[in-house]
Amino acid sequence: MTELVVHPTAKYIKAGAILAAIFVLAVEIAYVAKWRDNQKLTWVPIVAPLVLLWPAERWLRRRFTKATFTADHRLRYEVGITSKTTRNIQLYKVQDARVDQRLLQRLWKVGNLSIETAGGASRLIIPNVDNPQALADDIMTRAQSGPTGT
Repeated sequence: MTELVVHPTAKYIKAGAILAAIFVLAVEIAYVAKWRDNQKLTWVPIVAPLVLLWPAERWLRRRFTKATFTADHRLRYEVGITSKTTRNIQLYKVQDARVDQRLLQRLWKVGNLSIETAGGASRLIIPNVDNPQALADDIMTRAQSGPTGT
């Protein structure tokens, strides 16, 4: 099987960026239309764009979070921007791939993928992945076709 790289969904980040941009635009328009003469509010047009840092930070966090399913039947989950945590799982040890979806996640076809393995640290949760059920099915297929599978 080929290598598969999965990142958390960008849907929430895009929606957040659009809402933040609308908010900034509304505040800037309100400042120009109504608040420009108020000396106490001169900071508003400078501070309002800082709201855009929130979706930028979420995008950066998404960029540095990934799950890689390798051709040699391993799962490597990496998280971190300045410091990095990597977890490696042999796919033949996977016992269950569970999908949890809240209402909003179901509407956006996103979900949290929980992978349970045999052994010590037995659960890995990958949050907010696109098409989680298809991914869970793919993981189970890869697990069954591993070194000890058929």
